[in-house]
Amino acid sequence: MDVKLDIQVIPKRSSFKYLRSIIPGNGEIDEDVKHRIGAGWMKWRLASGVLCDKNVLPKLNGKFYRVVVRPILLYVAKCRPVKCSHAQKMKVVEMRILRWMCGCTRRDKIRNEVIRDKVGVASEEDMMQESRLRWFGHVKRRSDDAPVRRCERLTMVGRPMKYWGEVIRQDITWFQITEDMTLDRRVCRSRIRVEM
Repeated sequence: MDVKLDIQVIPKRSSFKYLRSIIPGNGEIDEDVKHRIGAGWMKWRLASGVLCDKNVLPKLNGKFYRVVVRPILLYVAKCRPVKCSHAQKMKVVEMRILRWMCGCTRRDKIRNEVIRDKVGVASEEDMMQESRLRWFGHVKRRSDDAPVRRCERLTMVGRPMKYWGEVIRQDITWFQITEDMTLDRRVCRSRIRVEM
């Protein structure tokens, strides 16, 4: 079906950019994850003068990274069904940035946990889980008359699409909380809070 504005036909697009996020027509988020990673690298390049400065304490660099670069990488991760492959790509990017900040490479054979402790940064995957559960609590606490957007199920070849609800159920199981616990913000935050 063609969409017209007066007599002009609006061309169909396979994806479009909305609020710094790429929304594809097929419902997959691969293109958006690539865009987030590229945006994170661009922000890191802009801040690399500070992040790679040897005169700055590693913990301070880690704090700067958490405030400047990480939000760009995790933008909209709370309301998207992130697959394991997406989380792995984000983890690889984060570790490359953190290693670069510390001035070491993979050849130095320093474990990821040691580097994270050195700069005081929690795992990207843990932060995604926390932000998803915080968003889930926000959605559960909304009023009954709030507008709700429903997604249509797309037919695709292969594995059925992963839905946000699936990811949330996995996160709830991981943190050993119930959906009712998310109604109390204080209790929920204390249970899902990721240190660092």
